Amino acid sequence: MKKSICLYFQVHQPTRLRLYRFFDIGKDSHYYDDFANRTILKRVAQKCYLPMNQLLLEAVTKNKGKFKLAFSITGSVLEQFERYAPEVIESFRALAETGCVEFLCETYNHSLASLISNQEFEHQVNKHKAAIEQFFGVTPKVFRNTELIYSDNIGKMAYDLGFKTVLTEGARHIMGWKCPNFVYNNDFVPNQKLLLRNYSLSDDIAFRFSDRGWNEWPLTAEKFVDWLKAAEGEIVNLFMDYETFGEHQSPECGIFEFMRALPDVIAKDKDLEFVTPSRAAAKHKSIGDLSVPQPISWADEERDTSAWLGNELQQDAFNKLYGLEEKLSILNDATLWGDYGRLQESDHLYYMCTKFFSDGEVHKRFNPYDTPYEAFINYMNVLSDFIIRVNNAMAEK
Repeated sequence: MKKSICLYFQVHQPTRLRLYRFFDIGKDSHYYDDFANRTILKRVAQKCYLPMNQLLLEAVTKNKGKFKLAFSITGSVLEQFERYAPEVIESFRALAETGCVEFLCETYNHSLASLISNQEFEHQVNKHKAAIEQFFGVTPKVFRNTELIYSDNIGKMAYDLGFKTVLTEGARHIMGWKCPNFVYNNDFVPNQKLLLRNYSLSDDIAFRFSDRGWNEWPLTAEKFVDWLKAAEGEIVNLFMDYETFGEHQSPECGIFEFMRALPDVIAKDKDLEFVTPSRAAAKHKSIGDLSVPQPISWADEERDTSAWLGNELQQDAFNKLYGLEEKLSILNDATLWGDYGRLQESDHLYYMCTKFFSDGEVHKRFNPYDTPYEAFINYMNVLSDFIIRVNNAMAEK
């Protein structure tokens, strides 16, 4: 049996908040930096989404069905595509029409709802599923949670919503001696299969590719394929942010040339084949249970949720926001629900992270604020106004 290569890309852009001052609270309820959101979205579309989608479409066509891959596209970025760059949606539709690209389901707003609210988690998953059906004409069958956050219980929640396959991280502290290059199953739900990210090989592309100080630089498609073939196991899951291509790794470093060559090299190899997540789950049997009692993720050295909930600032913002759920359910106001969803985006909490050691550089790279404290103050000013709106609406009801 050929070794499977499962390639999956995460597509997301947050709805960035404008500079929202204390004196705006109760007076101005427009929270978003429309200029930054438009500017960044259009820039990334030109540098990453459009050229990469065209590159992948050509690779699928050239290899006549042998090249397969998967995407998860958040509701947050779909809304921005509709508003600022509808041509990106058309380019994803062209990929969908090939039949070689699978679209996965996740939380609509790239939220942390799975950690605190079954009701909101279910709402966002169903909303995202409907959006994928609307935009691309396919029903997602496989689930990946925000930032690959997973636990036994989260997996069961996804299973109860109809997802028998889930993507997550092959985190060392839960794997122990086990190898991520096999299919496992949920410890709570034996029928649910788990595809585990090979973080070492994924990060060779996502983080190390352009590092001239890396002892393996430069990375070629042929060298990488040799590593895939040498890897233990039946399947290698390469999961990464789509913005790796052209945004995080500049075009000048050769990342597009690498991705143009990789499908051809693998398609010609008699020992390897590309599979979608659905195909991987159908092809490979689980080799055993994987117990994940506490949530894991693909973030930072710890591979846990500390990137978003590791300090008191983050926990305070998180608890205050989700403390509004009951009132919002009673009100059932579409405008308030929309703002509630956007304020749940995990990016807002990520900006408040106070890690300055092994992962500090990564956090600074993706942070529009100078300090986590500025991020917290700005977010809490917005949240204060949102709470006033919710309470006023309750008083009028």
